[in-house]
Amino acid sequence: MTDLLKRIKDGEILVADGAAGTLLVEYGLKSGEPPESFNLTRTDVLEKIAGLYLDSGADIIQANTFGASSLRLSMHSLEDKTEMINRNAVRAARKVVKDRAYIYGSCGPTGKILKPYGDTEPDQVYESFLNQLEILVDEGVDVIFVETMTDLTEATLAVKAAKALSSVPVFATMTFDHTPRGFYTFMGVSVESAARGLEGAGVDGLGSNCGNGIENMIKIAEEYKKHTRLPLVIQSNAGIPKIDGDRIVYPETPEFMSEKAKELISLDVSIIGGCCGTTPAHIREIRRVVDSLS
Repeated sequence: MTDLLKRIKDGEILVADGAAGTLLVEYGLKSGEPPESFNLTRTDVLEKIAGLYLDSGADIIQANTFGASSLRLSMHSLEDKTEMINRNAVRAARKVVKDRAYIYGSCGPTGKILKPYGDTEPDQVYESFLNQLEILVDEGVDVIFVETMTDLTEATLAVKAAKALSSVPVFATMTFDHTPRGFYTFMGVSVESAARGLEGAGVDGLGSNCGNGIENMIKIAEEYKKHTRLPLVIQSNAGIPKIDGDRIVYPETPEFMSEKAKELISLDVSIIGGCCGTTPAHIREIRRVVDSLS
């Protein structure tokens, strides 16, 4: 396949996939069960999800490894399965996707709070990321997404670990809240600080995912454009979830999100995808809009 960064440099807009967890719940993931447990018992489901997003037109499809660092897995007593969980996730996605789309290794927060605010040493977090990412790189992921980060220090540790291992492109996305002062993570990181810190860590592209519907994500993209020239990636939720009986409902339809995606395209966002609540139907509509305007 053509180099991902070259395609972006040449002005192409790429479409990433949508939520994994939303579909895993549909296929039987229980409340409180880590999504990565399916990597040990239900790789057929991982293959199914990868196929759905591939058929919807996604250029970039995730391996189910968001919470697969050893520190995060230790919360479920699965740290001794770190290697198998990460390898199985990449292999399941690659079995379906082959070379028709890029596979990204998803790297999320460890769930630990770093010193001096918490009890975890930065070196522990770095080593945990290094261990996970070494497996993902060895399995041949095409790109690494460090995502849903709120602690800039943790995000930069993950980026630096990835960069220490290989030349695989690394993108990093932070999750921001809309406050009266603007967009900040709950750890107090602004969009400007995120851009500056992630660039300093050597990231190839940056942006935001999760925590917001697409309208706020447009504003976050506008803010990023003031502070960086690196490629942007935006993966919004399908709105802010609401509880309807025993169900979690995301209000933004595929048609609504795809219409708003036109504004992300006008801002030259390089990768557009979805996060919580988005489905293959959302990605299919975003693909349609990207193709019609590119």
